[in-house]
Amino acid sequence: MQQLKQHPRVAIIGSGAREHAITWKLSQSPLHPVLYTVPGNPGMWDLAAKVDVSPSDHAQFITWAQHESIDFIVVGPEQPLAEGLVDALAAVDIPAFGPSAAAAQLESSKAYSKSVMKEADVPTAKFEAFTDASKAMSYVRTLAFPVVIKADGLAAGKGVVIVDTEDQADATIRDMLEGNRFGASGHKVVIEEFLVGEEVSLMYFVDRDTVVPMLPARDFKRVGEGDQGPNTGGMGAFCPVPVFLERNWTPYVTDKIVRPTLQALNKQGITYRGVLYVGLMITHDGPKVIEFNARFGDPETEVVLPLLSSDLLEIMWATAHDELSAVNVKWQDAASVCVVLAGGEYPAKSDHGTPIQLSTETPEDIRLFHAGTTIENGQLVTAGGRVITVSAVGQDIPSAVKWVYANITQAHFAEMQYRRDIAHNWQR
Repeated sequence: MQQLKQHPRVAIIGSGAREHAITWKLSQSPLHPVLYTVPGNPGMWDLAAKVDVSPSDHAQFITWAQHESIDFIVVGPEQPLAEGLVDALAAVDIPAFGPSAAAAQLESSKAYSKSVMKEADVPTAKFEAFTDASKAMSYVRTLAFPVVIKADGLAAGKGVVIVDTEDQADATIRDMLEGNRFGASGHKVVIEEFLVGEEVSLMYFVDRDTVVPMLPARDFKRVGEGDQGPNTGGMGAFCPVPVFLERNWTPYVTDKIVRPTLQALNKQGITYRGVLYVGLMITHDGPKVIEFNARFGDPETEVVLPLLSSDLLEIMWATAHDELSAVNVKWQDAASVCVVLAGGEYPAKSDHGTPIQLSTETPEDIRLFHAGTTIENGQLVTAGGRVITVSAVGQDIPSAVKWVYANITQAHFAEMQYRRDIAHNWQR
């Protein structure tokens, strides 16, 4: 493996709080990288140069990367992975962190992902996939309510609907298959049994030969306190999950879920490199897979990366070159909690153009990760549903909870909403 030199030129693709957290962590590397964000957000622009080039235009993006002598590219969001950006970069020998388009199907197609789980005998919910609404409804009637209905393709975290009645199921299925709610992503649906338990997100660094688990986290998808209201992209998270660690579930997930899944991909000629996100439900029968993602989770990244002691750039570079086994990945003995500040009408509508006030002095162990923000006429304003993620580190989860809520007013904008009960179930 070619070693990264001092001051490597590194580009980060994406513009959410996840990418801000990645950029922040990369900026701490002892290699002192020169960072670029494509396009990034105002929080990232304090750490890296903004680049206005579309990663969806592979030829244009590669021309830019070659002209700027970029040494390494980190792909944050799922869309460029699904579009094959890593494959295009590999074809011109530009190293990148992230899976190929074939490997990213674990996220970009829920039907494909479930078929791989079935092949690998991975514990997951009972399911079937449909393109016909009447056949889908016939299957729904064989299940007990509630029932989970998922758009097959990428839907920005909004393609999962939990229904409680046949009427709701019929309306949701027809909305996806016939109403074009999610475009091509919803032209096939996956119908699943509803799993009961506590959710845990466990992310892995993965290369050809090695899998390295990160710390387990739990995010909060529902917009309202008490886990009420519609699903969102995530309203907050905490890390680690004490009960998960006490019960030693990580080796189980590694051996019964992650390795068999990767072996099933290998049988198809697919090598996975990057982050594999395993969304789990801890049921009475043990952990079962809710979903795979082909990249860091959001908001989990904003609580996991603050606890990483090792050099993230070294880990990512080694992963991209199948040298992960040579890296010692270490974590702080601490806890982290984050709370998302969202627009008042989120998730129904995004917030755009509302001025944001930020504190000029942020306390130690508090980070404000930008999500939906931009600059208009010199003023920081909202530019999305989830606007700012406030992240705190403490010696344990209760102290991190206390610290994050004590500093929630470090950012403020009109009509902002946030949950006041993040980590309420940290002992479960």
